Amino acid sequence: MTTTPAARVPQEERSRVMRARLMEATVDLLVEKGFAGTTTTLVSERAGVSRGAQLHHFPTKNDLVLAAVEHLTAVRGAELAAAAAALPSGSRRTRAVLQMLGDHFTSPVFTAALELWVGARTDETLLAAVAPLEQRVGRETHRLTVECLGVDEQHPGTRELIQATLDLVRGLGLATTITDDTRRRSRILDEWARVLDRELKEKP
Repeated sequence: MTTTPAARVPQEERSRVMRARLMEATVDLLVEKGFAGTTTTLVSERAGVSRGAQLHHFPTKNDLVLAAVEHLTAVRGAELAAAAAALPSGSRRTRAVLQMLGDHFTSPVFTAALELWVGARTDETLLAAVAPLEQRVGRETHRLTVECLGVDEQHPGTRELIQATLDLVRGLGLATTITDDTRRRSRILDEWARVLDRELKEKP
C-alpha cells in the first residue's frame, strides 16, 4: 500500500518536534551540567523522549552534540539579529551596541557554546564540527557589530577597534561564568563606549 504525502506530514512534524525537544534539552543540560555531565540518558529524560526514539535520531552522544552545535549556531544568530533590530539611535547607540554584545556573551546559549569549546579541545570529531561553525558565528558577529556601529572598516584602525571590542565583551562573558561580574562589566563597557565614540569619530 502506497503512503500518501498527506499521511507522511504528521510523522514528519512529530519527528521535527522531537528533534527540537532533544536540542533544547541538550542545550539546557550543557548549561547546567557541562559537557562531561551531559549524557544521552539525561537528554532523553529532560526532553521526555524515549531512549529508543532518541537513539533512532542520534545514536551517540557526539551525534547529539554535533546537532546541538548547529542548533546553537542558529539560535545565537537569531538572538543577535533580534537584539540588533531593537537598538536605539542617537548618542547612546554605541553603549547600547556594547550592551547587546555583553548580553549575548553572558547568555545561557553562550555558556552552552563554551562547554562545547571545552569538549572540542580534546575531541577531534567535535572540534571538526565546532571550529568552522564558531568561525562562522565570529564573522557574523563582527559584521553585525560593524553594521550596528555604522563604521567603515576601510579606515585604518577601525577593524582592530571592532575586534578589540569583541575580544573585550567575550572576555567579560567568560569572567561571568565564574562569578557575578555585572557591576564591573557595566563600568568597563561605559568607558569603552566613550573610547569608541572618541576614536571612531576622529577617523575620516
